[in-house]
Amino acid sequence: MRNYVPDLIICFIVIVSITTVRIVSQILHESLSDGPDLAAPPPEGSAPQVELSLSQLIDRKSKEYSWLLRLMVNVFGYLCIFVPGVLIYKYSKRSKYLERSERSHLSSLVKFCFSGTDGTDRPLDGGSQSGGKAKRTTAQECILLCYCLFGLMGSYLTWGVLQEKIMTQEYEGPEKRKSHFKDSQFLVFSNRVLGFMITAVYLVVKRQFRHRAPLYKYSYASFSNIMSAWFQYEALKFVNFPTQVLAKSCKIIPVMMMGKIISRNKYEFYEYLTAIMISVGMIFFLTGSADESKASAMTTLTGVLLLTLYMVFDSFTSNWQGELFKSYSMSSIQMMCGVNLFSTLFTGASLAMQGGFYSSLVFAVDHPKFVIDCVILSISSAIGQLFIFYTIATFGAVVFTIIMTLRQAIAILLSCLIYQHRISFLGVIGVLIVFLAIFLRVYCNQRLKAIKQRHQTASGGSSGVSAKPRINV
Repeated sequence: MRNYVPDLIICFIVIVSITTVRIVSQILHESLSDGPDLAAPPPEGSAPQVELSLSQLIDRKSKEYSWLLRLMVNVFGYLCIFVPGVLIYKYSKRSKYLERSERSHLSSLVKFCFSGTDGTDRPLDGGSQSGGKAKRTTAQECILLCYCLFGLMGSYLTWGVLQEKIMTQEYEGPEKRKSHFKDSQFLVFSNRVLGFMITAVYLVVKRQFRHRAPLYKYSYASFSNIMSAWFQYEALKFVNFPTQVLAKSCKIIPVMMMGKIISRNKYEFYEYLTAIMISVGMIFFLTGSADESKASAMTTLTGVLLLTLYMVFDSFTSNWQGELFKSYSMSSIQMMCGVNLFSTLFTGASLAMQGGFYSSLVFAVDHPKFVIDCVILSISSAIGQLFIFYTIATFGAVVFTIIMTLRQAIAILLSCLIYQHRISFLGVIGVLIVFLAIFLRVYCNQRLKAIKQRHQTASGGSSGVSAKPRINV
């Protein structure tokens, strides 16, 4: 007779964990509701106010530090996924749940989450790419390059413009009342759920949904991904979009510092030069692009902190994904599907715990233009991710970097034109210095690779020690 006790214990762990998180969230909701209310009372005769979400209650209590409180509540909501996952993992290891002879749908799901599968796939992004690339003519190469260029430009320029609009502009609702949309987590959820649906359908159609990686390993990259996206949206409440775009170009500086301190990496002269140029350009830009509406010391410091946290989590995401690619050799579409799956679970659970779904849907019903912007934002984000993978697989990382650098420059220009950001001549010089440093870095990287290849060819693969090839800038 089959033993159902392990399955019941796992179900019990899930139910108890979710119930505990729900009870604590209700206590938080009641404690915030009982505190001092900074908002004006509703006028007499008006419709009764709907129950506010935790995020909205936090906004009513504190303005300067509301982002920090929302962050803590969001992370607490992610425990709805983390806590049951950790407990089930510990229980399955201690009880040898995965090694028992009886199989069920639940045990298969647990095995898929914590052990992966033995199935192998042919890669979606590699394999035939090199052969297909050699057979393409120059005209076909140009057509494909233009396809990738316009695809990346169109999707991410649209995404950038709508991102700033949703987080900074007011939407007109009933009775001509204007209000801001403030729940950044709902935007992350909408972006990730559409990305997951598109990639899941693609993998099912291509029969590429089995691979060796345990599903839970995507959760780390997913958590850092949603945190970086959340910090990115929140930063727009304190700094303008051009500042955010230019700050993304400075990620190389903390990466070099950490590599020097931790890994004792050695860098070329041009790498130090471009890092200094990026720093100087960023200082010029920040000096010449002060936004009078966001000019206080508190908002500036908060914006810089949010951008820093965005870069930290974003750097971890790319590094962890790189390790997964090396260890399990999955395709880029599988990576995108796995990360978006956990991102959907994390943000969905947190929104349900906070009541954020209801408040966001109420805002969407009262502001139809927000729905259109949100849908287009999610579509452009998902399509942009697909274009990233296709461009890197077809032309390599260097061409992709050049295209995205051009996209950042155009995004700054569009933001200044559409939303009327004022940038002085010194700020323009700072922008030019940053992008000049990025192009110089890409050029030097390519030239150094070419020198190394010629050096290896000339040496004929000998085992003797040779001088390290260098370039002069």
